[in-house]
Amino acid sequence: MNITATLLAQIVAFVLLIWFVNKFLWGPLSGMLEARQKRIADGLAAAEKGKHELELAEKRATDALKDAKAQAAEILTQAERRGNEIVEEAKTKAREEGDRIVAAANAEIEQEVNRAKEEIRGKVAEVSVAAAAKIIGREIDAKAHEKLIKDLATQI
Repeated sequence: MNITATLLAQIVAFVLLIWFVNKFLWGPLSGMLEARQKRIADGLAAAEKGKHELELAEKRATDALKDAKAQAAEILTQAERRGNEIVEEAKTKAREEGDRIVAAANAEIEQEVNRAKEEIRGKVAEVSVAAAAKIIGREIDAKAHEKLIKDLATQI
């Protein structure tokens, strides 16, 4: 055998080996590497997207918390205001009730005073009639002189 034929056979074998490696080994391996690179890139993109969404969610949660705190403060303010209104209403009702009780007591006192005056007038009339009877020396008929006694009591 000749060196040229051996060299040619080696070249053919080498070309066949390159073709075989390229077709059956290198191509699928390159495809797997590209697919893996794509998966890694997609994973990184998803991680970035997740990170961005997490930041947005945290911002929304912070905003919701601020809103909730503001609402709670407003509710507390309204409750305090309503409590003060209730206290003021109670004070006003208590004053009104006190004034009503005082007015009723004053009216009752006035009635008692009037009753006492009427009673005193009656007693004075009786005493006046008795005194007049002693002065005149005879007894005055109370029924006969009723108009006179009433006029006297009214003047007193």
